[in-house]
Amino acid sequence: MKRTLHEAWGLRRVWWFTATARTKARFVRTVLGSFWLGLSNLFSIAVLASVYRYVFKVENFSEYVVLLGLGLVIWNSISAAVTGAPNLFEYNQSHVHNTNLNPIFYSLEEWAFQMQTFVQSFLMVVVALSYFQQTLLLHLLVSGWLPILNLFLFLFWFPLLVCLLGAHFRDLYQLVPIVMQLVFLLSPILYKKENLGPSVWIANFNPFYRVLSPIRHTLMTGELQWGVGLILLLVNAFGVWYSVRRLNHDRANLPFLI
Repeated sequence: MKRTLHEAWGLRRVWWFTATARTKARFVRTVLGSFWLGLSNLFSIAVLASVYRYVFKVENFSEYVVLLGLGLVIWNSISAAVTGAPNLFEYNQSHVHNTNLNPIFYSLEEWAFQMQTFVQSFLMVVVALSYFQQTLLLHLLVSGWLPILNLFLFLFWFPLLVCLLGAHFRDLYQLVPIVMQLVFLLSPILYKKENLGPSVWIANFNPFYRVLSPIRHTLMTGELQWGVGLILLLVNAFGVWYSVRRLNHDRANLPFLI
């Protein structure tokens, strides 16, 4: 474990650079470049907010659009990281077969790519939503660090476990996108948690919502939930430890699995 983390830290400039290069290559020959990351989220938020305002007659539209916008941009990052995880090693198959590089490099590169994507889109969405709630940026700077740290840790270890399972079971390539769509509909993102009624336990046992909710709550209210945040931090620390341990266990067999 110590050696693996030491190798990961020693290669930090490499996997961060390759992740940045992927982000730049993604928008090559576009006028707006990486601004499309935030704009695509803003377009989705605008359309959904309009539907709920004029079709479903949602009350307190200003509060709802902030609730929807924050939830959607965070969910999109979680969904992208988890959905792309099962074939991560398959995507880097030639490198895994022909180099002796520690496989944690590929998971860290993907993690850095997802973090860069999230930060660029999230900041643009928060700035835009500040039109409806002026305190969002202040709450982000003062109290948002702990729930966002938990999100970043979760985006590393959970996709890594899905990635390792995907190397063993190819069915996950087809199953994960379906499960993520169902979980999205069951998660209080387009609606408030209270709207679930007696089925509110679904949200309480939803790991994605448990990571998403503290960020949205802190930015909207300015209240940092220390108890929830510290418990999530402990869970994430265990998740990082366990996922890296599983990666070390499967490292020798990984070239044969893919």
